[in-house]
Amino acid sequence: MAPTTALTADQANARLHELTVVDVRTPGEYASGHLPGAHNIPLGHLDTALPALKAAADRGALLVVCASGARSSDACRRLAEQGVTAATLTGGITAWTQLGHDTHRPAGTRTPWAMDRQVRLAAGSLVLTGLIAGQRWSAARWLSAGVAGGLVFSALTNTCGMARILAKLPHNQPRTADLEHTLAALAG
Repeated sequence: MAPTTALTADQANARLHELTVVDVRTPGEYASGHLPGAHNIPLGHLDTALPALKAAADRGALLVVCASGARSSDACRRLAEQGVTAATLTGGITAWTQLGHDTHRPAGTRTPWAMDRQVRLAAGSLVLTGLIAGQRWSAARWLSAGVAGGLVFSALTNTCGMARILAKLPHNQPRTADLEHTLAALAG
């Protein structure tokens, strides 16, 4: 198994010129702002991208990025299991932007909401639906209780099942041509 390392935002910024940056967020999150030169490979497409990522890692160091560092750590672990060495960005793009480092946004692109905002909307809507429907059918309150339990579990485990489900929606998927172009660029 290949080792996994972590870089702070300042360390990554100093080495950005020598790193191949892979952003594992959804295309909408990526479009809202990403590290300069970053390639977008959503976490759900990591297995498809493995040959291209191996080729890129053979040429130089990989840095894997997400919003907070949780998904990129998962991606680095999965890559390490396949013998690919990669570093994760500690604190993710959130830490990167808080320190004032440069981010790029595609010009003229309508950006979908960030995943955390999509999760808040979905969770809040489900809880509200459960409470309103619970006025008429008491069993509907279990919907609100289920979402609340999921949020607690999400906080305790630093995972988010709802985000994984929302990431599968069409507006959160890369266009086939975009993913193919990215894989070709990484394969070199």
